Amino acid sequence: MGPCPPPTAPQLPAERCQPRLPEQLSPTGPPRMPHPAPSLAPRGPAAAPPGPPRCRAVCGEAMRPSPASGTRGLWCVVLLALAGTAVLLPCRLADRNQTGLCKGLSLAQVPRGLPGGLRSLDLSYNKLQEITAGDFAGLTQLRRLDLGYNNISRIAPDAFLSNVLLEQLRLFNNSLARIPAPALRPLANLRWLDMSNNLYRSAALDGVFGTLRHLRVLSMGGPLLRDVARGDLAALKDTALQKFALKSASSLRRYEAGAFSWLNTTELWCDMALDESVAALPVMLRDLRGKPLDYLRFRNLFEFTYYQGTEDPFSGLAELRATKLVFYRGKFNENLLRLALLNVQRSRVRQLELVAIDFARSPQWNSSGVGAVAPRLDRLLLQDISNPDVLRFDWTFTWLSGVAALSIINVNFNYVPCDAWAEMRSVEFLNISRNRLEDAYIYNQRCHYHGVMPKLESLVLANNRLQSLATVASLTRTWPRLARLDASHNALGSLQETCQWGPTLRWLALHHNRVTAATFGCLPTTLEYLDLSHSQLDRLDMGYFARSPRLRELLLSGNKIKFIPSEWSCSSLEVLAIDGNSFGVITRGSFVNMPRLVSLTAGNNPYHCTCDLYGFLRETQRRGRPRLGDWPHNWTCYHPEALLDTPVASYAPRPLECDVPALVAVAVASTAVAVAACAALCWKLEAGWYVRATYRLLQAKYRASHASTARSCAYHAFISYSRADAEWVRRELLRRLESAEPPYRLCIHERDFMPGRWIIDNIVENIENSAKVIFVLSRSFIDSEWCNYELYFAHQRAVGLGYQDVILVVKEPIDARGLPRRFARLRKMLGSKTYLEWPREPGRQPFFWMQLRSLLGSPGGLGPSGGEEETDVDATSTTATSTTATSTAVTTTTSTVTIVTTTTST
Repeated sequence: MGPCPPPTAPQLPAERCQPRLPEQLSPTGPPRMPHPAPSLAPRGPAAAPPGPPRCRAVCGEAMRPSPASGTRGLWCVVLLALAGTAVLLPCRLADRNQTGLCKGLSLAQVPRGLPGGLRSLDLSYNKLQEITAGDFAGLTQLRRLDLGYNNISRIAPDAFLSNVLLEQLRLFNNSLARIPAPALRPLANLRWLDMSNNLYRSAALDGVFGTLRHLRVLSMGGPLLRDVARGDLAALKDTALQKFALKSASSLRRYEAGAFSWLNTTELWCDMALDESVAALPVMLRDLRGKPLDYLRFRNLFEFTYYQGTEDPFSGLAELRATKLVFYRGKFNENLLRLALLNVQRSRVRQLELVAIDFARSPQWNSSGVGAVAPRLDRLLLQDISNPDVLRFDWTFTWLSGVAALSIINVNFNYVPCDAWAEMRSVEFLNISRNRLEDAYIYNQRCHYHGVMPKLESLVLANNRLQSLATVASLTRTWPRLARLDASHNALGSLQETCQWGPTLRWLALHHNRVTAATFGCLPTTLEYLDLSHSQLDRLDMGYFARSPRLRELLLSGNKIKFIPSEWSCSSLEVLAIDGNSFGVITRGSFVNMPRLVSLTAGNNPYHCTCDLYGFLRETQRRGRPRLGDWPHNWTCYHPEALLDTPVASYAPRPLECDVPALVAVAVASTAVAVAACAALCWKLEAGWYVRATYRLLQAKYRASHASTARSCAYHAFISYSRADAEWVRRELLRRLESAEPPYRLCIHERDFMPGRWIIDNIVENIENSAKVIFVLSRSFIDSEWCNYELYFAHQRAVGLGYQDVILVVKEPIDARGLPRRFARLRKMLGSKTYLEWPREPGRQPFFWMQLRSLLGSPGGLGPSGGEEETDVDATSTTATSTTATSTAVTTTTSTVTIVTTTTST
């Protein structure tokens, strides 16, 4: 087989050795060898070289001695090195590659190839067994290293030789059989060291610990440590510690006096059970006399048995400087607790905590000290205790009388006796959360609450089973200094109640309850802070905010509020949280009645991305207030559908869509243009004429509706003609038709219009009283406005009748296409209706009259005129006489014409 081909050779297309990296293959010099790849395989000469299998096989052949394998063999070495470097690290890098997160990856060894700039590395919860000299050699900038929860049994003496900047080292819960003092020697900057819960049996510290001058926190010990010798901690005599923690076996076997005398620490955590060596506790306390100790904590002081002795194990506590004392877990009975409290009462301790202790009453109770325990404490914490009898371990509550801040958390009590309230006369802060308190058990009407709790300023009732706000108000109403009340995580607010609160309450937390709009009627109006978050609230009571002039901060997050009322007024409100609700609209006017509002949290709502919301955001940005606390991350569009899930910050409407002034300006300008265009069009189409005609027609119709009962048809025809054609009408038309046998009754304006009436009324009435309408068409007719009126009114009468009652007589030739637009009806009739044309030749005129009489029909059939009066005027006389027009015809001669004189001319 030939030598290994170069990396670009086609023989290895599918499983190429790793690609060339510019920083590792320099074109101007020899390749530099990278760090080996991280691998979980065992180390040793039998380990296979890294890289794909085919690379290893082919290059393995090339590595054999061969005359031609020199140059190509070098290529294979480079490729294998590159393949090893390109293997991905199992760890996750963060903080710009300054933090390595390798927690819980089941690593059996420290990964290779970690960035040299790491400042923090977490290798906890893996399967490391050994720390070798080269594991952290390249991490010269390392400050924090966590090796906890592994199985490390050996740390090489020079394991941290390159990590001189290391400040925090955690070796908790490993398998170290010895304290790794040699490995700690280079760590002069070490400030925090936890090597507890390991398997070494001795607590003796090497002199190396004396050189760790910057060490402030040290935790040591483990389940196999049963003895603490006098000189074990001597190396710490010059080290000023902030915290020292020591863990021993389940039962400490021996403690030599003076072992703690070397300590100079402000906090001491003792995780050691003294079931078999109770006498060691007073010795320890004596060793701590004169030390700067401020915080003392015991864990599992009595792990397996309740103390039954008569000696005082806490003697010596009064001589310490400690002001904070904690008992975590362990077994307590009333005798042990009484001894502890008696020593606390004589000591400087001002903060006492009993956490997760197992309390039980003694079978032999010594009642001689009942009521004698009353330590003065700034703070007393009773937490996670399953037996509520601890509250009156000596059958009284006297030991609570000197407490300023009392917390009774998760002690499972559900009843507060009357005398308990009276004993808590010094309490300023009371926390009784996470219990089983109910309305009837916390407030007893047989108890006297007036004058009790005179100093109480803050009360926490969270996480109980309360349902009645009125009960809480009745309980606290007479407490003169109560200002803060936390009643969250209950079932308050669902009842219809009336409440009376004390005048001093300023701060109220009711989040995670069942609040409705009616609940506002039961809330105090003296509040400055109100939290109703996550309480299923769907509607607000505007009246409450008007009655609460001091309210400055209001939290309504996580409710179901569906809209923000525009009349929402709260003059003093400065902070408002309404995020996580169900409303979608906020406008500029939503918070206009909150002049002091400076902070608004309103994200996580189904917003309608419209101009209202856009205008509100623009106005908020312009004014700089209120400040949007969660902008823009939680603001999302839900409507319209096209913008679903779009960030509100990305919503950008068109320029004129939401700019009201510009939109109004454009609308006004557009309207003006449209009006001008309409005016021009109307002028062009002579629409004014139609408007006037319609108006006059309506006037005439209105007057006719108020007139007497309509008459029957009085005329055979109404004749419409212009003044220029009057002579022809009188000479030809009237003479021919009215002299016929029997004669036709015709209506012309000169003769038959009634004097004194409106012309329009005369036109409309006489057209309505005529069986036909004859239009004498000529060029003068086209120029007459009154003729056009008559044509219009005749058309209105003929709507739906197909113009059967209209007769057109063309006296002069007329070009229909040249008629004005207002004569559109005439053009239509000339184009669709047969008309009569007056012939100039006398021989053709008889045929014209025959056709006209045929269109007019028989002259008979008209009823009486209904008593219409006419005025006959001799054409040659100026004397007018009034006659009654009861005859069936009007006689006309060539020399005399009966006319009606009108005030207008047509």
